[in-house]
Amino acid sequence: MKKLRFNKTQQTGSNMIAIRKLDAGLPDFQAHLTALLAFEASEDEAIDQAAARILADVKARGDAAVLEYTNRFDRLSANSVSLLEIGQQELQAALAELSPERRGALQTAADRVRSYHQRQKIECGSDGFSYTEADGTVLGQKVTPLDRVGIYVPGGKAAYPSSVLMNAIPAKVAGVQEIIMVVPTPDGVKNPLVLAAAAIAGVDRVFTIGGAQAVAALAYGTATIPQVDKIVGPGNAYVAAAKRRVFGTVGIDMIAGPSEILVICDGTTDPDWIAMDLFSQAEHDELAQSILLCPDAAYIAAVEASINRQLPLMPRQEVIRTSLVNRGALVKVRDMEHACEIANHIAAEHLEISAENPQHWADRIRHAGAMFLGRFSSEALGDYCAGPNHVLPTSRTARFSSPLGVYDFQKRSSIINISEAGAQTLGQVAAELAYGEGLQAHARSAEYRLKDKPQ
Repeated sequence: MKKLRFNKTQQTGSNMIAIRKLDAGLPDFQAHLTALLAFEASEDEAIDQAAARILADVKARGDAAVLEYTNRFDRLSANSVSLLEIGQQELQAALAELSPERRGALQTAADRVRSYHQRQKIECGSDGFSYTEADGTVLGQKVTPLDRVGIYVPGGKAAYPSSVLMNAIPAKVAGVQEIIMVVPTPDGVKNPLVLAAAAIAGVDRVFTIGGAQAVAALAYGTATIPQVDKIVGPGNAYVAAAKRRVFGTVGIDMIAGPSEILVICDGTTDPDWIAMDLFSQAEHDELAQSILLCPDAAYIAAVEASINRQLPLMPRQEVIRTSLVNRGALVKVRDMEHACEIANHIAAEHLEISAENPQHWADRIRHAGAMFLGRFSSEALGDYCAGPNHVLPTSRTARFSSPLGVYDFQKRSSIINISEAGAQTLGQVAAELAYGEGLQAHARSAEYRLKDKPQ
C-alpha cells in the first residue's frame, strides 16, 4: 500500500506544550514508563471515609438519607424520593422531541450495540451445556440472567447517553428482568439525550440521584428504590469508593480509572489523525493518559507539530494540555515488534494499531481492553457506535479483566446429576479424599450411596 503523504512542518511559538518524548532504547526507559503509568487506584482516605459514612447512613435511614444527600449535593428541594423518579412517559417524550438526525444517530448506535451483544450471547453459550457419561451421570452448566441490575450514569459536568446504551443494552440482551438507572441532575437539569437513550435501551426505572447515596440505595434498597444484584457504570471518586465498599453485598463491574489511549503507528497515517486521537482521550480529564509508540523519529516530530497546531482550536484545550503534559508521551521504539512488547506491558484501555498491516501486529497483542485496527478505526467510533462495549478495563487491569458484556449480567450454576452406577465409583474416590482431609461426615455421606458399604 502506498504511504500517505503528510506535512511535517514544525510549529514554534508560545503555544507549544512540553509533552514528554521518550526513547525506548534508553537504559532507564522502564523507570520512565513506570512513572508514566503510575496511577493510584485507591481513593483518597477522606473520600473513602465520606463514602463509608453515606453508605452507613443510607443503610440505616433509607429514603430519608437518600433525599437529604440528594437535596444537599444536587441543590434540589424534593419532598420525597418518589418525586425523584422519572416515569416512562417522560422518557418517551424526550425521545420524541429529539431532532430526526439526533434520534437517528442514537437509534443506529443502539441497534449496533444490541446486534453485537446478541452475537456475543450466542458465542458465550447462552443456554449452558450438559453431557452424559457412560454410567448415566449427567454433568453440565445452567446459565441464568441476574434479576435486577443498577446502572449508574454520570451527570453534572457532562452527559453520557452512550454509557446508557453500553450498560443497559447488554443487560437486556442477557435477559435481566429489571434495570434501575440512577443519574444525578444538579440544579434539576435533566439531559434529554440521556433520557431518550434510556427509552431506547429499555431501562425500566430512572431516579435522579447520584453519588455514594445512589450506590447505597441500589446496594441496600430503600422503601422507594429496590435493591439490585449488581451495579455497573462509571462515576466520580465518591461513586468508585462506594462501589468498592458495597462489593460483596452486590456485584460490581469494575473500579474504573482515568481514560487511556495507546497508539502504535508505523508512520503511514496522517499525523493530524493521530494527534486528534490522542486528544480524544486527553479531553476527558486531566488524569487521562495518551501515549504514541512509533519507530520513526521524523513522524513523531510531525505528530508533535500537529498537536501544537491543533490544540488552540480545541474547546477543552486546557484539559487536554494538562493531560498531555502530565500523562502523555511520544515514544520512539526500536521497531514495531518492540512497540507490541511495550503495549503488552501497558495493557491499555484503548489500543489503536494504525499501520498498513494491523492484524499482523494485533496477533502479537495479549493485553488490551479494546483494539482498533487500521488507520480508519478511530477510538471515538468505539465510544459511540461501532458495537462492542466501551466500558473497558483501565490502569493495566486489561491483563486480567475484560470489557463489559452479556456475561457480566449472567451467572452460572453447575449441574450435577450422579447416576447410581456413577455413585459407586465416585463415592469411593470422594470418601478416600474426605478421610484424608479428616472430614468423616463427608466420607460417610458418600459411602451411604455405595452398594457395598464399608463397615
